[in-house]
Amino acid sequence: MLKYPKPLEDLIEDFTKLPSVGKKSAERFALYVYTKLSQESTEGFAKHLMDVKQNIRLCKNCGNICEDEECSICKDASRNHKQILVVETIKDLYTIENVNEYQGIYHVLNGAISFSKGIGIHDLNIESLIELVKKNQLDEIILATNATLEGETTARYIKELLSDYPIKITRIAHGLPVGGEMSYADEMTLLKAMEGRREY
Repeated sequence: MLKYPKPLEDLIEDFTKLPSVGKKSAERFALYVYTKLSQESTEGFAKHLMDVKQNIRLCKNCGNICEDEECSICKDASRNHKQILVVETIKDLYTIENVNEYQGIYHVLNGAISFSKGIGIHDLNIESLIELVKKNQLDEIILATNATLEGETTARYIKELLSDYPIKITRIAHGLPVGGEMSYADEMTLLKAMEGRREY
């Protein structure tokens, strides 16, 4: 079988490590880098990869990504620091933040409990959340984990951990998407739509 030169094979292998990138896509990316990108663009691409690994860290308070010890959200004195919205991933944080409605701060778990994937409670950023609740007078913890089995398990576990503290614990409503038809919804979505109903 004919193989590409080793540097190209290595690059293909690296691209396959990215999520949702199969062998064919990785091969196309690697060939594009070699045939289409200039030396300058390739060096810039490599530099950006290294910059991400070397110059970005996790916020010491919430687990968001930033260039300093604290992220811009945690540093913002105008935000409500007594309200914490708990999300599974950094991507979830950015998704909610870009809606421009929420004015509290965040806590990133870096995943959800999934015993089938070998992700337990100690693999998540839960301990620091408990410490935060112990040390501060907070008004509300909003659990915004995904409406999946893993997300529900994680939300219920955190609620149980915080049940002894005098703090309001809420869960974001999940339900039917705007423009969605009920006949296409799964059971979990319909259940959450019913649970999240409000006075009309």
